[in-house]
Amino acid sequence: MDSYLRKLIAGGENKQLDFKYCVSDSRKIARSLSAFANTDGGKLLIGVRDNGSIAGIRTDEEIYMVDTAVHLFCRPEINYHIKQHVADGKTVLEIDVARGDKRPYQAKDETGRWLTYFRNDDQNLLANKILVQVWRKEEKPSGVMVKFGKAENSLMSYLKLNGSITLSKFRKLTKIPSHKAEAILANLIVFKVLLMKASEKGFSFELNPEENFNPDIKDI
Repeated sequence: MDSYLRKLIAGGENKQLDFKYCVSDSRKIARSLSAFANTDGGKLLIGVRDNGSIAGIRTDEEIYMVDTAVHLFCRPEINYHIKQHVADGKTVLEIDVARGDKRPYQAKDETGRWLTYFRNDDQNLLANKILVQVWRKEEKPSGVMVKFGKAENSLMSYLKLNGSITLSKFRKLTKIPSHKAEAILANLIVFKVLLMKASEKGFSFELNPEENFNPDIKDI
């Protein structure tokens, strides 16, 4: 096994690395590729088991399945690069995906729905509306304006006392509609005032300990 591949596998699966034993369904590959493009980019190693052992692949078939995932089950189309590595006489494919500049990228599931995923540690999770808003705001050349009002100040006070909050709790606390609560949380994430914590159970929001933010009008 070459030293580059050995080093990659030794690090285990993480936010920017995913192992696949084989490609049985192009839709599953589309999910990983779109999640990488939506987050910080990453590499998909095909022919590697979850425990890091080498299984190897049938090269032509696997490349065809990846190509199908990109062209039929991802939108917009994702740019990727393929490298082949040989380890113990077995071939491993390395699919390299950069963070995209047309987020959100979506993957088509078995029922025909287009879903948006992101990478959280070593998992692909479904994105919520707030995260999609964050991506779109980050791409806006004109920037975003935030003015602190009653809802924002209530949020900051609650977080200083309680540490974290969910969207439903924020809505209940401020009695504002969902779309307004989502926009406030998205703006504060863009400004790095808040951090969003994700798990399979859902999302929560907390103050960014690295930011000392004074409630005021702020523009980027």
